[in-house]
Amino acid sequence: MLRTVAPGTVLREGLDSIISARTGALIVIGGSPEVMGIVDGGFRLDCEITPARLYELSKMDGAILLSEDARRILLANALLVPDPTISSGETGTRHKTADRVARQTGELVIAISQKRNVITLYRGGIRYVIPEISVTLARANQALQTLEKYRSVRDQAMASLSALEFENMVTIADVAAAVLRTTMVRRVAREIEKYICELGSEGRLVRMQLAELMVNIEDEGDLLIEDYIAKPDGRSVDAARRDLYTSPQDDILEPGAIARVLGYSGGTASLDSPVSPRGYRILSRIGRLPRSVADNLVARFKSLQGILDASTDDLDQVDGIGAARAQTIRHGLERLRDQALPDGLARGG
Repeated sequence: MLRTVAPGTVLREGLDSIISARTGALIVIGGSPEVMGIVDGGFRLDCEITPARLYELSKMDGAILLSEDARRILLANALLVPDPTISSGETGTRHKTADRVARQTGELVIAISQKRNVITLYRGGIRYVIPEISVTLARANQALQTLEKYRSVRDQAMASLSALEFENMVTIADVAAAVLRTTMVRRVAREIEKYICELGSEGRLVRMQLAELMVNIEDEGDLLIEDYIAKPDGRSVDAARRDLYTSPQDDILEPGAIARVLGYSGGTASLDSPVSPRGYRILSRIGRLPRSVADNLVARFKSLQGILDASTDDLDQVDGIGAARAQTIRHGLERLRDQALPDGLARGG
């Protein structure tokens, strides 16, 4: 919905012209049988949409019907007669009609208030008022600042988790804390993505900043789930990912709730239980190591600790790993261990 009317599109340019002229408009996107069934009269045009045409046609009282891709004007000055028994909380005639048409047909309907100069989108039971670009841009910049802070806290949590992993001292509570930080970062990013859709061509800088802040977040978050989920089958991993990133925010703020999503009991006592990572996240940080090789390592040694304890000769015996790659893996793990642990611990002190 937001991309359809975003700045930079022909449709949005026409909508802005209508707002500037204070004429108001009622526009339906989609010529489905459900829509045509409630249309009475109008002029059939079937011509390419341009901002000027949309603006001129909006001067007539009736609705404008556009094609599904919003590239052609199908009808103008059409009377819409939706089911009057459909409940609507709107008061104005134009907006009440838009709401009922959207609920009855499921199509996107745009209503522009003649007096208030506001664009309102309707689809099904959804109602969304598009704010001014300056307001959306300010919200996006504020969300970027929040994301930057969340990213910093998340990076600290992941660094602490890495140190605990190399020491084989991870508890379910430690995992829950890292998963929570990653989940919050991804949720803020999803909010910014909505602003980017709404900003259209005006959101280029916001999109660039978001891409920079989200480098490796998505992949590392998925690997974190694979490392610690109780049942490591594809269905469980997908279900956990879906629950973490789509459930109401209040449902995943508690460590116990995250533990349950990962397949653990989630009780207070169980949060202190030790747990071992499979090693996917750490292995992904070794340069040029294919995922298939990481899968073979986890299948052979079962956990990150098992991989760390393996000798170079042991690594060489794994499918897809020769002598040279075994040395690379060994040196990579040692380098990552030195980076994760304080100097004294890294030397065994």
